[in-house]
Amino acid sequence: MFALEFMRNAYLAGSLISLVCGIVGVFVMARRLSFLTHTLSEIGFSGASFGIWIGIPPLNGMLFFTLLSAIFTGKLGKRKEQSDAATSAVSALFMGLGVLFLSLSNKNSSYATNILFGSIVGISSSEVYQIVFLALAVLFIMILLYRRLKFTSFDPEGAGIVYKHENILSILFLVILAMSVSISAQIVGSLLVFVLITLPAASAQNFCKSVFGEIIFSTILALIGTWLGLYLSYVTNWPVTFFIALFEAIVFVFSLAGKQIIQRI
Repeated sequence: MFALEFMRNAYLAGSLISLVCGIVGVFVMARRLSFLTHTLSEIGFSGASFGIWIGIPPLNGMLFFTLLSAIFTGKLGKRKEQSDAATSAVSALFMGLGVLFLSLSNKNSSYATNILFGSIVGISSSEVYQIVFLALAVLFIMILLYRRLKFTSFDPEGAGIVYKHENILSILFLVILAMSVSISAQIVGSLLVFVLITLPAASAQNFCKSVFGEIIFSTILALIGTWLGLYLSYVTNWPVTFFIALFEAIVFVFSLAGKQIIQRI
């Protein structure tokens, strides 16, 4: 299996992506941004389609669209009236734009399938280098901001008193989230990227009582899900996204059941 270059590329990129998702996902769940993560993934689909249309790498188009959206969202600050309805409208609009861009580019349906559901075959060496660079950049920023992000995510009221410019940190985290969504979509696709970001972290919440414990457990679950998904996809020729989503969903269900059992004891 590892004699094939595309599998080596997939495992390298997938491992770094899982590290990013495992860490970032914990703060996404704490900040209750799972719905926004799903929206950014759909915006990413539009950006990737736009990239194909104008002749640039889909990842670059995805990064451009998601980063702009993240900054715009952060600029809105705390004005969240009717935010769910507005987010749903934006999500639907960008999904429609994605379909339009693909149609204008005259590409076949396989391009849409790869963007929506990912493809382990379609990751080139140049894309791996870009994913590695972006993933390491996200991890480095997360390490630098860990204590402050932990404070603002898990104690927002206290952080609002201590920090005067909390909104700047919120915008920066949304930028990190946008980068995470964009690189994760290369493995699991833009449609289900939120699975790898939110489900491992959600499961970790049910198993762990400390933030650091959640990060470790979430990262392990994301890595196992990705490694197992890539292997089973190679063996069966089924979509890697299916196996990753299935594993993470099963673990999440067991974590919920385990939490209820512990509470009854």
